[in-house]
Amino acid sequence: MYLSKQSYKKIIDDLRDGLYIVDREGKIVFWNRAAERISGFSAEEVVSKRCADNILCHVDDQGQNLCNNCCPLVSTISSGAVNDAELYLHHKNGHRIPVSVRVVPLTDDKGEVIGGVEMFSDSSNKTANELRLQELEKLALLDELTQLANRRYLERELEARLEEMSRYDIPFGVLFMDLDDFKKVNDELGHDTGDRVLSFVGRTLSANSRPFDLYGRWGGEEFVGIVRNVSAGNLKHMGQRLRKLVEKSFLLVGEERLRVTISIGATMALPGDTIQSLLQRADLLMYQSKAAGKNRLTIG
Repeated sequence: MYLSKQSYKKIIDDLRDGLYIVDREGKIVFWNRAAERISGFSAEEVVSKRCADNILCHVDDQGQNLCNNCCPLVSTISSGAVNDAELYLHHKNGHRIPVSVRVVPLTDDKGEVIGGVEMFSDSSNKTANELRLQELEKLALLDELTQLANRRYLERELEARLEEMSRYDIPFGVLFMDLDDFKKVNDELGHDTGDRVLSFVGRTLSANSRPFDLYGRWGGEEFVGIVRNVSAGNLKHMGQRLRKLVEKSFLLVGEERLRVTISIGATMALPGDTIQSLLQRADLLMYQSKAAGKNRLTIG
């Protein structure tokens, strides 16, 4: 059986996973439809460019930019070995998405490596988040700008988690997050850009959350995460991961990369806590992060 070039292209385009091909120099020569859907970048925007040119800009869970070091694609082209990795790609809208990546070498008829093929799948809790959004929309509990839970829903969730902790001794923690120097963004770049910043930070939080945790917009540039069934150490680790992912995200404003950071206060719920006492403690810890230089997490 013989398949035409068009048939192969259609098969690759219809894959659920993103797939792109680069040449020996790392320039993109093919970008399928799933890659467009997952990343937000169209084929016309990326073909003939390198993926590090303000496109995917992969980072690891420590926030390290892999375009400068330890890039799986570069490693595969150099060694000819298959590489698997769990990474975070840069979406066109600015936020970070967790992806599972597999890179295989592309060889010519003589077996010489002439490029690489990267396949990537969205490993965020997309289905759970979509169902949650539908439910929140029905109950008018959705923040319209960020598509996260609004303050009303966060208060309901905190009340439910405090009751659960009291009755069943199930621990939970709170992350109180505030964008650093957000007023400067609004003043210098305008409120439309400020809204885009709030949106991509919100998407970074939701894309990298567990299905049973809840992240929402408390108000203005403040966000709250309610993290279930964790220890203080787990809470700190999760908060630091989110902080680094926001730090390594960016929006393209013209030709410039706009980056923002968040300061976080993290605390475990304690016996006898009320919503007010819990959030007040988290808020004070967040301000300690601000006072210590911003873009930090303080836990207590």
